[in-house]
Amino acid sequence: MAQAHSHDHDHAHGHQDPEQLKQFGFWLFMVTDVILFSTLFATFVVLRGNIAGGPSGADLIEINGIIVSTFILLTSSFTSGLALLAMNRGNKQGLILWLAVSALLGLSFIYLEVSEFVHLVHEGANIGTSAYWSAFFTLVGTHGLHVSLGIVWITSVIIQIARRGITPATKRRVNIISLYWHFLDVIWIFVFSIVYLMEVM
Repeated sequence: MAQAHSHDHDHAHGHQDPEQLKQFGFWLFMVTDVILFSTLFATFVVLRGNIAGGPSGADLIEINGIIVSTFILLTSSFTSGLALLAMNRGNKQGLILWLAVSALLGLSFIYLEVSEFVHLVHEGANIGTSAYWSAFFTLVGTHGLHVSLGIVWITSVIIQIARRGITPATKRRVNIISLYWHFLDVIWIFVFSIVYLMEVM
């Protein structure tokens, strides 16, 4: 009897809940992302004065366009919150709608970011122009890459919800992508403040 109890005890400890493992994997991913962006921010702050006689951010950055991008991304965070509300009410169509709106707003943000990069390159600033622009394109581009990944992720979740409906598995995926999207917004607020606002001021 004691042996059976011991076996069950060992069995319970030997097999992790797959849902817990997935949650743990996501938080591990978030921690590595925090470390990555912390490093990129620190690098940018150290290198921001090294323009090698070329243009500085203050010379080329058009802050009005960046304010529009910021508004779009923050709005997408709000709509992803509306998606969560729709999910908690069991409203499948509402959930899909607000996730799709969030993805489209993210796509608009990426379009504006690519347009900004094209403008900067046209004005003579690229990743090899100076240490400042290397740090700038690496930091802002990494954030844009994460937003692009988020758009693909949201699209994948929308397809799963359309096929399977609101289930415990799709709920978990919506919660995780929502956290990821809010995280990107927080990172962007730092990018906007440190990379853009401080530069033009």
